[in-house]
Amino acid sequence: MSANVTSTNPLVQAIISGTAPQAARMAAARGMLPLAQGELLEILVVLQGSDDEAVKQAAAETLNAQEAETLRDVAAADETSPAVLGYLAARADAGREAHEAVTLNDKTPDEAIALLAVATANGALLELISINQQRLIRAPAIIDAVLTNAARTLEAERRVREVRREFFEKERGAQQIAEELRARGEVAAAEFIEASESIGTEAFAVDDAWLIASHVEVSDDDIDDSWLPHELLEELYDESFEQRAANAERVVNETISEAGEAVVPERVSLIRRLMMMNVKDRVKMGMKGDRETRSILIRDANRIVSAAVIHNPRIMDQEIEAISAMRTVSEEVLRLIALNRQWARSYPIIHNLVRNPRTPIGTVMQILPRIQAKDLQTLSQNRNVSETVRRQAQRLTQVRAGH
Repeated sequence: MSANVTSTNPLVQAIISGTAPQAARMAAARGMLPLAQGELLEILVVLQGSDDEAVKQAAAETLNAQEAETLRDVAAADETSPAVLGYLAARADAGREAHEAVTLNDKTPDEAIALLAVATANGALLELISINQQRLIRAPAIIDAVLTNAARTLEAERRVREVRREFFEKERGAQQIAEELRARGEVAAAEFIEASESIGTEAFAVDDAWLIASHVEVSDDDIDDSWLPHELLEELYDESFEQRAANAERVVNETISEAGEAVVPERVSLIRRLMMMNVKDRVKMGMKGDRETRSILIRDANRIVSAAVIHNPRIMDQEIEAISAMRTVSEEVLRLIALNRQWARSYPIIHNLVRNPRTPIGTVMQILPRIQAKDLQTLSQNRNVSETVRRQAQRLTQVRAGH
């Protein structure tokens, strides 16, 4: 007989420990002792497993005679023993209200909830079980139980799958991928996968991590994020799933439009995978990614992401030259290019900047004096730039001509 007892009543302790006389045990089994309902059930649950057949049978009969209202009240009580709560969870005819109370009682053993999740035909009860995220994390067997129960509702399934994905599949899958990448010597990719907040989310499956990892080339030690405006990070990182999806489709459409021909499916897939990561991961990918990744993220609607590309230590002058001519990049990117001393020494880059209608007017005005006369003449007639830029280009042309 079990010696586990939660009651402080000496009589209950004696009966459960087996030190009480036979007559007392039989009286308890028949429900004839003056005990609180919780204490009585604690004794009966133990006595139904007694080696004494008469006591065992009497305890089972008394338990079966308990009314549904009584079972519900005991299940809801804070002082009810875990053994009783486990018994009520396993008792099929305990009633809906008793099972709901058991589910909500923090003292109910996790294994009892798992058994209840397997056996119940009540979809609403499965939803109630799925709400307790802490219990699901502590006892993943409950997740499996809900998912194998044919009575589960869509809401119950959604909740437990979210917990599984967030706290089990994501962590385990990402860690396994990172470990394999490190074994291959791909440290930069492993660092990114380990720190990623996107992997394993609804929009970004664990398997997609392999695709992203193949485009990481810069290690954490080689990036400098001191340029990030930390006081605005929370605002800049706030982005909905719908915004990410729209951003992805815009970049896909721009890429297809500019290519003038069919874009390979692999390219489209990479664009969508990158764009469906959250902003923090896209910023980091902008600073750590390879040339193909940079060519995609420079088009990101979030100016912090596109600026991250400019701060990638592997970016080449040829890439900057191409970016400076793009009509779809943010004004901030073009301004940063103009402020970089190395890039500002490249005539093709500054020439692209003054011809780009996206370049801020103030930036263009600072660059114009460095533009060659023949290019100033052409710029003064360029209807794609602002009238202010055309007039200034014409004025500079006249000054140089001595007019």
